[in-house]
Amino acid sequence: MEAAAVIKATGLVKKYGELEAVKGIDFAVPPGQCFGLLGPNGAGKSTTMRMIMGLSDVTAGTLEVFGKPAKNMPRNIKAKIGLVPQETNLDPDISVLENLAAFGRYFALSKTVIAERVPKLLEFMQLADKKYAPVNALSGGMKRRLIVARALIGDPEMVILDEPTTGLDPQARVLIWKQLLALKKQGRTLLLTTHYMDEAQRLCDQIVIIDDGRILDQGTPQELIDRHVKGYVFEVQKPCLAKSPAERWDQEDIGDSILYFVHQTADFISDLPEDAVYLHRPANLEDVFLRLTGRKLREN
Repeated sequence: MEAAAVIKATGLVKKYGELEAVKGIDFAVPPGQCFGLLGPNGAGKSTTMRMIMGLSDVTAGTLEVFGKPAKNMPRNIKAKIGLVPQETNLDPDISVLENLAAFGRYFALSKTVIAERVPKLLEFMQLADKKYAPVNALSGGMKRRLIVARALIGDPEMVILDEPTTGLDPQARVLIWKQLLALKKQGRTLLLTTHYMDEAQRLCDQIVIIDDGRILDQGTPQELIDRHVKGYVFEVQKPCLAKSPAERWDQEDIGDSILYFVHQTADFISDLPEDAVYLHRPANLEDVFLRLTGRKLREN
């Protein structure tokens, strides 16, 4: 029997007066997977996340978390959720250890349970040697790791990650990725929003891409790549064009060059003039994202 979805949205709508921010979307988050909710600024993903967390009411449709309506979520359901917010909101006046202990008390955990969990979480996030350090003495990467550890103090079944590695250097990002994959292996469900497409491609089992309040497509990272940008991308500088009719190749004009999306690299290369200047690489999720949502800069 298929396990019940941790999150299930059906015809989900959110309006702010006349503005319809979310326009009847449907998706389900299976247990034990990393589910990515991706979209440009103003796409509706933050509004959707707020409804999932019970911070904003549903206008129409249904939204269930652990089988219960997200609106007026009972305390026992909230206790199953850990949150890694986008902003760094640690208490700067107390130590690393004290931050975790204080948060544990919000979950009504006993001193015994807190004393047992805190060292394990610090070890898990490689912060054990910083347990007595004040928060302001930590690097940006250490602070983000502490926020992940804080989200786990209640032993949640689902962890919501709102751009967890924004602003971090590559070493810190890779470490957090490693630990998030370890959480998934433990059977925890992860709900991820990120603007880093390499992060989503590495971590996510399923992805929904949303824009203008609607779902543009959903599937595994590889399914999305195969569907929209094939296997490889060639960036060919103008004015060189393929010798065969342009319609033969799936393409996108990006100004000074043209992107061609192809399955077979040898066939395409043989179709180019000898003096063509080009780069080629495997297609990735960023290609999919830009193809579906456009290349226009979003400021909101």
